[in-house]
Amino acid sequence: MGTLVGRDTELARLRGLLHDAAAGRTVTGLVSGDAGIGKSRLVAEAMQLAERDGFTVLCGQCAEIGDSVPYLPFADAFRTAPPRIEKAIKARPVLSRLLPDGDGSAQEADWAGLARQQMFGAVLSLLSELAAASPVLLVIEDLHWADATTRHLVTFLARMLHRERVAIIGTYRTDDLHRRHPLRGVIAELLRLPMVALIELGPLPGAVLAEILSNRGSAPSPLSAATLNSLVERAEGNAYYAEELLTASSSTDDTAGGPLPTGLAELLLSRVERVSDAAQQVLRAAAVAGGGADDLVRAASGLSVEAYEEALREAAGHQLLAPDGPDGYKFRHALLREAVYGDLMPGERTRLHARLASLLAGVPGAAAGLAHHSMASHDIPGAFAASVQAAAEAEHIGAPAEAHRHYDLALELWVRVEGAERLAGITRTKLGLKSALAAAASGDVPRAVHLLRRIRDRVSGDAGPWESTELRCRVGERLAYYLLQSEDTQWYAESLTVAEVTVRETLGEPPTWYRARAMATYAIALMAAHRYDDARDWAGRARDAARTAGSASVEADALATTGQLALRIGSSGEAIGMFTAAIEQAGAAGAVGVRLRAMAHLAAEYLARGELAEVGRVAHQGMEWAEAEGLLLAPFGLDLQHLHFQAHFAEGRWDAAQDLADGFPVRVTRQAEAVLSAMALFIDVGRGNPAVGERRTWLEPFWDDVFVAYIARGILAEHALWQGDCEQALAEAEAAIDADAWPAHSPSVIRVTAVALAARADRAAQLRAAGDTAGAEAEAAAGTALLAVAREGASYPARPQGVLGPEGRGYLARCEAEYARLTGANSPAAWERVLAEFGPCYAYETARTQWRLAEALVEAGRRDEAAAVWRAARATATRLRAAPLAAALDDLARRARLDHGNGNGNGHGNGSGAANRAGHGAGLGGPDPLAALTDREREVLSLLARGMSNREIGAELFITPKTASVHVSNILAKLGAASRTEAAAIAHREGS
Repeated sequence: MGTLVGRDTELARLRGLLHDAAAGRTVTGLVSGDAGIGKSRLVAEAMQLAERDGFTVLCGQCAEIGDSVPYLPFADAFRTAPPRIEKAIKARPVLSRLLPDGDGSAQEADWAGLARQQMFGAVLSLLSELAAASPVLLVIEDLHWADATTRHLVTFLARMLHRERVAIIGTYRTDDLHRRHPLRGVIAELLRLPMVALIELGPLPGAVLAEILSNRGSAPSPLSAATLNSLVERAEGNAYYAEELLTASSSTDDTAGGPLPTGLAELLLSRVERVSDAAQQVLRAAAVAGGGADDLVRAASGLSVEAYEEALREAAGHQLLAPDGPDGYKFRHALLREAVYGDLMPGERTRLHARLASLLAGVPGAAAGLAHHSMASHDIPGAFAASVQAAAEAEHIGAPAEAHRHYDLALELWVRVEGAERLAGITRTKLGLKSALAAAASGDVPRAVHLLRRIRDRVSGDAGPWESTELRCRVGERLAYYLLQSEDTQWYAESLTVAEVTVRETLGEPPTWYRARAMATYAIALMAAHRYDDARDWAGRARDAARTAGSASVEADALATTGQLALRIGSSGEAIGMFTAAIEQAGAAGAVGVRLRAMAHLAAEYLARGELAEVGRVAHQGMEWAEAEGLLLAPFGLDLQHLHFQAHFAEGRWDAAQDLADGFPVRVTRQAEAVLSAMALFIDVGRGNPAVGERRTWLEPFWDDVFVAYIARGILAEHALWQGDCEQALAEAEAAIDADAWPAHSPSVIRVTAVALAARADRAAQLRAAGDTAGAEAEAAAGTALLAVAREGASYPARPQGVLGPEGRGYLARCEAEYARLTGANSPAAWERVLAEFGPCYAYETARTQWRLAEALVEAGRRDEAAAVWRAARATATRLRAAPLAAALDDLARRARLDHGNGNGNGHGNGSGAANRAGHGAGLGGPDPLAALTDREREVLSLLARGMSNREIGAELFITPKTASVHVSNILAKLGAASRTEAAAIAHREGS
């Protein structure tokens, strides 16, 4: 490979990305430009630099037919990976399916739909493991040809990798990105991320092209100036076009002396025409096959082994083909393949596609290619059968989007194929069911619901009585289940109706797994409708039916639902036993999704009970299982992640919580990521981390999601309160309260209501200090309504028999204490009740309560007790590095002149003021006009300069208005000021 010229700036940017990755910052580079502009050459140079610097380099190539072959570039990258990482790849059974000798059992797609999450999680885990040993460079060439699952996986990796030593570089053609090209949205989404760089390659300057052409070994020596200028002018900055022009002009055959073709395609074809018929035959077969020359292409060309090898040698000698690994060849440039393919006569093209289809028939894992070639050769029955098989293969490797695409194509072709059911091996209805299940597994639940509704209307007429019953049951059960995934009340109602009809219409004899599952889903629908007694009855029936039918996974799932129902009637111990049993049973049955569901519910209940150590233990174990299966971002894997974080945060293990939060994405584009980012706000706000503002910006588009809005806006209300912005705190808190109102307030609302009451209490204190009694009474009235909301949440109307845990009781007590502060009846006893309800396990909540308790004790004149409580809170704030709380405590100590325990009242020493006065002299004759003021007088002056009245100063410093008046008089005298305004002017001038 010759020296790269003319791309110094672009190469420097790629080198910078590699440097960032080596330093532990995951980065992504998108290299764009027109075909032939030099993208691959630039990236090849970066790969050489990376290998020299000790990177593990993985490179995968998309192909023009790859949009129907899932994970094609990743399979290519793993297939050609360095031998030293083969063990890490094969240690992940999901990834091993992508290798030529891979196997592994397929997932039950219509049960969990977890295959894609497993594949994504396995790739993420692999890159993280490799990056721990050495930096990793992952190159994906020609993203404009990538399949949908590959596009999603690249986006997923760019968002989820943060501090791993990984660089991802993708190339794509800008001239291929038409207005509706699916990559456009992906590029726009990626470029919103902070560590994604766009490197656009424009035309090369004429001088650079001239240098490239002059340095080509195949060029005449030297090129004449006229020839060189002509080549540069015609190439228009495209290096590949320039080199092809040079090659054509340098040819020694009879056509060399004639004029060169006017277009690039014509130019490329003129070079193809100069090789033998056998070599052209190989090139045509390779172009139809997709760009590579291998045993399949040899067979399609119809040449003998000897003739084929001679043709390959000739094509490579004319720089039409280039080596591709140890055993194959590929076109030297994709444009050359496109030119050869485009030049084929229609009949010739059809025959070659048919020949390739016949060669691929029966080859394991080749169904997607078989479907493509069959369709291109107008073999509708062959394309139909291959599409069904391709969909099954896509399911097998966790690519539901491609599976749905293949199933939908098969459904479209069904009416054009005679004997379609025989060819497919299943009925049309079951094929539709599979398409719907794949759509749901890919995340398109509305599409699945649409398909299932249509199928349900016609299912009874598609098969015999027994199969029709099973299909109707499976369709109805899945439709009911997917309808429950929405927060639409109409969908909930439809789900309950569909589930009930499905169970009623499905025969109970003989016992079947699908009826048992329909019963289990019906129980969930009844639970969503708050019909708990009926739900418990049907969950029990589902367990019995599943046991009789021998379906351990359905039995475990129904047992987990029964555990949830036990919580609705306050039977926490019973629920824990059921969740534990469901975990064991699901594990024995290999039901991964059910196991994680039960683990998440068990951890959540331990959290509600305040058993934080148990939360951490269960959630950590569940996360390990989820990670091993590649399901950390699947629904219950996601829950286990944030439950693990909440346990560490609540018990005061903030460094561990911070480590987890650092892995939660900031720039989120999907609901699952938004949940984790919202959770991270707990630690970011608690510590005053600068990430708060950025997280809020990216979370705003998710305000319509109930859970995200409740979590994020409730924490952002606390953030605003720490900043002293009561208006913003109330706006955020009220939005969070509204989010919790569907379908009715729950105990979750109590914490946010406490924040809103605190904001109103702060405003009421300010109003009372300013003498605005009416304003303070209005705040108290608003607080009364808030307290009613908290009490309603505590009663939990949706679960009247539920039991409030220590955290809920603690926040409810805080609401009562804040309300007392709001109404001017602040009481140490109220805050002591808050401490008692939380108990000793909640470190941060204890310290925050001690802050308010110390304040109440000061107001009650119990200063020694206040100082002791203050010191305990300050020690916790220091240990947690809770900067906003520490600042509030320090402000309290300054205003109340609390004894810190080291013989001083404000952190500067009792004698510091006297010493300063002695050093600076007295009165106004010294260099500092404020030198004569005591520390307390300086505090009073600062508040006076802010426009506060004596009453407001007194409230701020815990002194009477009369004492504040005395301090103001002394200040005026010492400053020689005639008025408060003049004193304030002096303070501003001196920077006080």
